[in-house]
Amino acid sequence: MTNEQGEPADESVGGMKGPDGPLLKLFKNRAFAFLVVGGINTGIGFVWFILFSLMFRAIAPDAAWTVFAVITCAQITSTISAFFLYRHLVFRVKGHFWLDFGRFQLVYLTSFLLNLLVVPPLKLWLGWDEIVAQFVFTFVIAVISWFGHSQFSFRRSAKDTQ
Repeated sequence: MTNEQGEPADESVGGMKGPDGPLLKLFKNRAFAFLVVGGINTGIGFVWFILFSLMFRAIAPDAAWTVFAVITCAQITSTISAFFLYRHLVFRVKGHFWLDFGRFQLVYLTSFLLNLLVVPPLKLWLGWDEIVAQFVFTFVIAVISWFGHSQFSFRRSAKDTQ
């Protein structure tokens, strides 16, 4: 597919347009590059969760409140790194930094709130290990992330892509 100037048209995911990030030179498919970075982000976020879980277990063993602290700390650290990876490796958008960051955080706020509603009851009421509960819930977060970022976070209007 080509644009009006006869150049290859930007592949668009959910209306996102802009120059290709470095991963698109390797994979040639924005959706696949998104999934690769999403997999990396999922791994990074899960490692943060495990590290905070171990830290809070050492600080306050058997304290019920720690699961909330773990989720919150992991959320903050992992979403900041995820934002920069998506923004620079996949979408390569320019300008609107704070707007993009705000939208990005809104998408993850949905996951964060659901995470707070799902993981603590699995741990506190059903006796699951919090790391196992988070691992299971990670798949839900991945789906929310895909739709939210592809439709909202890095979306640009036609005038912004010219």
